[in-house]
Amino acid sequence: MSLTSINISSLAIDNLCDRVASGEKDLAVAWLYCDFLVHQEQSATAMLGAILRQLVGVGEMPENIRQMFRKRFSDRGLRLPDIVGMLKTTIALLPRVCICIDALDESTPKSRQELLESLRGIVQEAPGARVLFTGRPHVEEEVKKCFTKVITVPVSPTEGDIRVYLSARLDRDTGPYAMDDDLRKDIMRIIPEMISEV
Repeated sequence: MSLTSINISSLAIDNLCDRVASGEKDLAVAWLYCDFLVHQEQSATAMLGAILRQLVGVGEMPENIRQMFRKRFSDRGLRLPDIVGMLKTTIALLPRVCICIDALDESTPKSRQELLESLRGIVQEAPGARVLFTGRPHVEEEVKKCFTKVITVPVSPTEGDIRVYLSARLDRDTGPYAMDDDLRKDIMRIIPEMISEV
């Protein structure tokens, strides 16, 4: 995930949330950040459940969702079809919904496929729903297979973006005494050069 795409995703989410906070009552926003380090915990069911929790918090929870949640949770836990059904019901009650998913490429292929297929089904039934994905280029084809009306915006970090990112990471280094000034200078010189040549 590039620094640039993280910034774009955060800016989009912040902008949408600001619009809601400033009184745009017909808009609901939900988001999540995929993280490779916890990808086993980020199944499609868990990710869509996180989106559902955010959207249900927008207004009154529909009674049928409350009942289904209680029943399914107490019986055997919620499964992907349960969550998808609840999301469809919830989104149908909202005029406009924006779902932002950052770092889609950080999810496992299985979870990503289930997530994309589930979101496709949800969006097909909800004309007011929009989805924003960010991720590395290799997931673009997977997204296009599930969503026919896709607008892609390629984003690449500049050498300056890379330098800012490296500097911030080096400043947060937990072992600052393991590095001397020469090593830091080499890192700041070599890595941006290598990445910009790709």
